[in-house]
Amino acid sequence: MATVDKMPMLAEGYQKLQADLKRLKEERPQIVDAIEEARAHGDLSENAEYHAAKERQGQIEAAIAQLEDRMSRAQIIDPKELSGDKVVFGATVTLLDEDDKPVRYQIVGETEADAKLGRISYNSPLGRALIGRRVEDEVEVTVPSGDRYYLVSKIEFI
Repeated sequence: MATVDKMPMLAEGYQKLQADLKRLKEERPQIVDAIEEARAHGDLSENAEYHAAKERQGQIEAAIAQLEDRMSRAQIIDPKELSGDKVVFGATVTLLDEDDKPVRYQIVGETEADAKLGRISYNSPLGRALIGRRVEDEVEVTVPSGDRYYLVSKIEFI
């Protein structure tokens, strides 16, 4: 499942992964203690606390492995160091929708995306449609609610 493909992300996305990894690693000893305590209660075949602690341990170990994999493949990109007239990862793009209402999105990594904050993944339908576009380009995107049309009005690297 692990690949060697680089995962572009912003520095703050990488820092969030680091914080999540630290938190999970700090939880490890607590889970080991919970397993030992549950084991002390005797018969493991009917010990719900033991099984719950073992399941949580498996979840933590899987999450740690996934975070470590993402961090090892991280390619940290600083948008302020970018320039140009095309939409690329890290760019902040102002679009005009069909009603000429401006909407603004920053193209970010998969783990950093949050549409409510105006951050969309480069892998999302809109993100893929925007990559490589220039100011005044028209963009058509098919989303669950139907086709949407945008006009790229501004590209910033902030």
